[in-house]
Amino acid sequence: MHPVSIHAPHILAIEDDLVLGAYLHEELQRGGFHVTWCRNGLEGLAVADRQAFDLVLMDILLPGLNGLDALASLRRHSATPVILMSALGAEADRISGFERGADDYLPKPFSFAELRVRIEAILRRVAFERRSQAPREVAAGQLQFDEQGCDVSLAGVRAGLTPSEYRLLETLHRSTDEVLSKPFLYQQVLQRGYSRHDRSLDMHVSQIRRKLKAIGYHERQVRTVWGKGYVFGAGEVD
Repeated sequence: MHPVSIHAPHILAIEDDLVLGAYLHEELQRGGFHVTWCRNGLEGLAVADRQAFDLVLMDILLPGLNGLDALASLRRHSATPVILMSALGAEADRISGFERGADDYLPKPFSFAELRVRIEAILRRVAFERRSQAPREVAAGQLQFDEQGCDVSLAGVRAGLTPSEYRLLETLHRSTDEVLSKPFLYQQVLQRGYSRHDRSLDMHVSQIRRKLKAIGYHERQVRTVWGKGYVFGAGEVD
């Protein structure tokens, strides 16, 4: 089963390089995605108008209509996530891409492993955003989440979380008993890519554990699943 949904996500790849385009098509298909491959911006926009996609991969240097202009046109009627790809690497191109509505930017050359992590992080984020935000009933002994105050409380006692700690705990809480990967949490909570040398997420987890313990909450813990990520579930902290 794909980690985002039961159905295989459908990706539109817009890439004029025949070698890279064929590679993307083959590897993504092998990775469990459905892929439609277009070779220029105008063709890609026409296909996107006719069919719904879960995500668009788009090169910037496209013949006829470049990727930045194609993205701007797409954003007039679609919120489909877009990852831009480019060998240029110029800061101005990255900024322009994000200003026009790109969700991520991937410099060439890149590995398929990195591409897959970025795709799955975005698809997971979109899946969360589409979930119902209906308030949950809070029983005695359960944490109460205060979205406005960015804090949690137990029996009226507040934990004193920072906004980042609150977003992390709330994200884990929404997927109780489900392991969420570090790359996904960096994308969803910290709004940046994951680096194995970046210890920010680990420090936030440590603070959350300490603050939940301080208010006497022990029903569930933020547990480490080594090699995979974190889970908010019952049991001792690893």
